[in-house]
Amino acid sequence: MKIRHAVKEDLERLAQIEAVSYPEAEGASLESIRGRLGVYPDHFWLLEADDGQIAAFVNGFVTGQADLTDEMYDKPQMHDPQGDWQMIFSVVTSPEYRKRGYAGLLLEQVIADAKREGRKGIVLTCKDRLIPYYSKFGFQNEGVSQSVHGNVVWYQMRISFI
Repeated sequence: MKIRHAVKEDLERLAQIEAVSYPEAEGASLESIRGRLGVYPDHFWLLEADDGQIAAFVNGFVTGQADLTDEMYDKPQMHDPQGDWQMIFSVVTSPEYRKRGYAGLLLEQVIADAKREGRKGIVLTCKDRLIPYYSKFGFQNEGVSQSVHGNVVWYQMRISFI
């Protein structure tokens, strides 16, 4: 296994994994992922399985804003490399690689990188059933998010380093 950052040639595989991991209204489109890759490829963490396939990925940009908003998902130009907060938009694993801890390995890498980069912390939103999962990594539930992305109730979770 290898963890690396994305390159433009990863676009199709990333879009494929995203499409099978989220309902259409919630997942990022191919065009959205293309836009993200064009602005912040170093904020895509990819796990390559032993067979060389991208098995899982995490992505999101950095911002000075402390809370995740719906606007952020499709506006990669909001990325601020000097920002205090690492946002996470997707944590996804291709179905054939699930239940192996790959997403957890990536989350641990994102946490380590954000700390090393001097961020204040990391913010993500998730459905209520995933709150216990993210809590295992140190994320704290801040309650219902202002995000209504995909017409779903999301919970904002934060891990603070300060």
